[in-house]
Amino acid sequence: MDQVKWIERKFSFDSKENIFPSVVDRLEGTVIRLRHRLQSVDEKTLRHQPEGRWSILEHIGHLADLETLWQTRLEEILEGKETMSAADMTNAKTHAARHNEKEVHWLIREFEDLRNETLQSLHELKEEDVFRSAFHPRLQKPMRIIDLFLFVAEHDDHHLVSIKEIAKTV
Repeated sequence: MDQVKWIERKFSFDSKENIFPSVVDRLEGTVIRLRHRLQSVDEKTLRHQPEGRWSILEHIGHLADLETLWQTRLEEILEGKETMSAADMTNAKTHAARHNEKEVHWLIREFEDLRNETLQSLHELKEEDVFRSAFHPRLQKPMRIIDLFLFVAEHDDHHLVSIKEIAKTV
């Protein structure tokens, strides 16, 4: 079954419930899920680019590439900026990084280190902070910190599913 393209996803940020601890838990679990998913994947499969699309290594690298954007957006919201930084929808950083030439353990470690920085910042937030917001430029709507990191968790899941699908087809 094909999943919807990330760029085509629609998001609603209207919940008043504080589910932030659950969101943070999902973010903490991404690296664990990634490692589990790759336990029996061989080198050839890690580098396979189905129909010219990203390989497993490129998906992992992309997760690391975007972590600094999430960190920047968090800081922008906390600083009271009206609009958060836009993502590069061409994914130039991922394309230029040549992740397919790197070792899987290095890519996972890079992502883990960056995610741990993000998590440290999230653990320091107060409850009132998670409801602070800024305007998301692509979605054209306000996004609170709680929404931003639910968005990040969904993005993680999107790429984990893509990795799973590649591993199954080779």
